[in-house]
Amino acid sequence: MNTRKMPIGVQSFEVIRKENFVYVDKTELIWKLINASRVHFLSRPRRFGKSLLLSTLKAYFLGQKELFKGLAIEKLEEGEKEKREIWQKYPVFYLDFNLSKYETREDLESLLNYNLCNWEEVYGSKDSEQTFSERFAGLIRRAYEKTGKQAVVLIDEYDKPLLQTMWKDEALNEAYRTILKGFYGVIKSSDQYVRFAFLTGVTKFSKVSIFSDLNNLRDLSLLSDYSAICGISQEELEAGFCPEIEALAENNELSYEETLTKLKQRYDGYLFARKGKGMYNPFSLLNVFASREFSSYWFATGTPTFLIDYLKKAYYNIPDLDGNVKMNEAGLETYRAETLNPLPILFQSGYLTIKDYNDFSRLYRLGFPNDEVRYGFLDNLLPAYTPIRTDKTGLSIWEFYEQIEAGDVDGFMQKMKGIISGIPYDNLTEKDLALREQNYQTAVYLVFALMNQFVHTEVHCSTGRADCIVELKDKVYIFEFKLSSTGQAEDSAIKNAAAKDAVNQIKEKNYAGKYSGSGKQIIAVGSSFDEEKRTIKDWVIDHSYN
Repeated sequence: MNTRKMPIGVQSFEVIRKENFVYVDKTELIWKLINASRVHFLSRPRRFGKSLLLSTLKAYFLGQKELFKGLAIEKLEEGEKEKREIWQKYPVFYLDFNLSKYETREDLESLLNYNLCNWEEVYGSKDSEQTFSERFAGLIRRAYEKTGKQAVVLIDEYDKPLLQTMWKDEALNEAYRTILKGFYGVIKSSDQYVRFAFLTGVTKFSKVSIFSDLNNLRDLSLLSDYSAICGISQEELEAGFCPEIEALAENNELSYEETLTKLKQRYDGYLFARKGKGMYNPFSLLNVFASREFSSYWFATGTPTFLIDYLKKAYYNIPDLDGNVKMNEAGLETYRAETLNPLPILFQSGYLTIKDYNDFSRLYRLGFPNDEVRYGFLDNLLPAYTPIRTDKTGLSIWEFYEQIEAGDVDGFMQKMKGIISGIPYDNLTEKDLALREQNYQTAVYLVFALMNQFVHTEVHCSTGRADCIVELKDKVYIFEFKLSSTGQAEDSAIKNAAAKDAVNQIKEKNYAGKYSGSGKQIIAVGSSFDEEKRTIKDWVIDHSYN
């Protein structure tokens, strides 16, 4: 079955329209935006359509009427012809920070100078304008004087120089902040000559001061009205990709409805406002339709190594990431690189998303958006918290699954013991017992959470213990890991006392209650840790439920 051309990696609206790539029509929202306000900022994760959005805005403000034929904005613009001149052409200053790597100060200065020189060839220059900011301000003013039209300023990935030097080179990062603060500040100081301005990025850096200096800037990032301006909604998916969904279903021997369900589970789930539309990751959708294979696409294009290191440095409780992170709006909107809090940037970069909002507490609850991100992120965390090598994570988790599926609990626990024994302590002393126990919990959580790719699991972690459930077709395993040190001697009479206590806790808390009457065999496994030897001490397997 033939499918249409997917614009993978194509960020030019002109190319998409002229070369007949599939385009999801966002122009009604764009029309609303350009007629509602003038100076804007939008934060969205990488590869989420920000560059295409700016390219579309550029085409509109250049009056490229032919590119919008058949789109929503065509009728809206034509409807204004009795009131004003339509499809007007404005001077457009388009600056793309994706075009360089920012390893030295000269890299940023060269990019700015290159663009300024190109614009000065069109609108002229003055010897008195020496700094980047002076030259940019002069250009905007002369563009207005020469054309009689206010300028349009479009800046893509404004924060890329800052992200690439964050935590790596503080002196260079500070130099970039100083340069960019002055350059972006021109947008406000030249307000009378600016018709429209739009900046995109991943993060909203508070220290750049652009967002305090530009007090006429409208931040769209968390606004419900514009939550769907990037990405693909469920309605857009089902209305616009029927041939591709059918081809994907056929190639994977699934029904149409099963394919929709799998697409939703793997690639949907992004929410950018308290009452916004849920959005699919466009990069993953376009790739899965092009290849007709379910795989990891967006996550595979960028491993968040610095974020993982940051989580570990902050001793963040990893299980909370999967739906138990709570933040207020100020926390979501603003990121301070000097603060040891990885949550805002995890949200802004797309690894976490809004799950719901509580009107009373005014708190957002965050979690992983979908399975692609959940398992990709957890898979990258596993080597950071266990001795499992990065290239062995998939195999190791599959071996865990095979053992539990075969009923080999002893083999499963021996493998878990090997992982726990190799957990690095990061110089944590006896005084840091709670943090050491947190490392145990994290390792247990990651193994069971990653097994959920193959079989249903539940993981619950609280201070001093972790309980995990693995549900197979005919069996249910309930694990209780006692993480606290018992201080018990190696006496045969009490050797398994802590592990037995763990089994008793499973029974007392009635963890198996919801499975009674299911006809499934229930196996309780209690385990204890030897704090002195830093490993699993023993375990007890109990079949008495059956």
